[in-house]
Amino acid sequence: MNSVPLLTQLIQSLQCLPSIGPKSAQRMAYYLLDKNKKGALKISHLLSRAVIEIGHCQQCRTLTEDPLCCICKNEKRNSSDMICVVEMPVDLLAFEQMALFSGTYFVLMGHLSAIDGVGPDELGLNLLENRLTNGTITEIILATNPSVEGEATAFYISEMAKRFDIKVSRIAHGVPVGSELEFVDSTTLSHSFTGRIVY
Repeated sequence: MNSVPLLTQLIQSLQCLPSIGPKSAQRMAYYLLDKNKKGALKISHLLSRAVIEIGHCQQCRTLTEDPLCCICKNEKRNSSDMICVVEMPVDLLAFEQMALFSGTYFVLMGHLSAIDGVGPDELGLNLLENRLTNGTITEIILATNPSVEGEATAFYISEMAKRFDIKVSRIAHGVPVGSELEFVDSTTLSHSFTGRIVY
C-alpha cells in the first residue's frame, strides 16, 4: 500500500509538465480539487483517452488519432512538391497559423543529440528518406530550431536530401521585428547579416 498521500502524489505528477515546479503544481492541484472538480474530471477523462487513442501520423509523424493527419489526408496538400521539416508538433502548428505554407510536413519529434542518445532512427529519418525516394519532392524546407542541435540536425537532413538531388532551403534567423540592434545578441545578428536579402 502506498503511504504517500494522494494529494502529494498528484502534485508530484503535475511536475512532469514543462516549466511546472513544485509551487505551480501545488497551485494547480489545489485549484482543480477545490474550485473546479468538474474541469478536473474532464481533463482526467480526455487525457486518459488521448494517451490511448492518439499516436503518430504514418506519413509526417505529427500527433493524430487517425492513421494520417488532416494535412496529409488533404489531397491538395499531399500533392505538393515541398516538405517542411520541423522539430515538434507545436512548430507545425505555428506554421499553420501563419497560413503561408501549402505543402506537407515532417515532424522529427526532437533533434539529433548524442548526449541524449537521439540519432537518425529516433527521429524517423528513414521514413523521411522513403518519402524522398518517390521522386515527387523537389524541395525540403528546414525549420529546425536555431540551436546547436537544431543546426546539426538541419545539416544532416540537407546532406541526405542532396543525395537525391533535392533542393534544400533553411528558414531565415534574424533580428526580431520591433527590436533595436544594440540589444540583439551577436549570434542572432550574425545570422541576420549572413542571411541578408537584396532589395
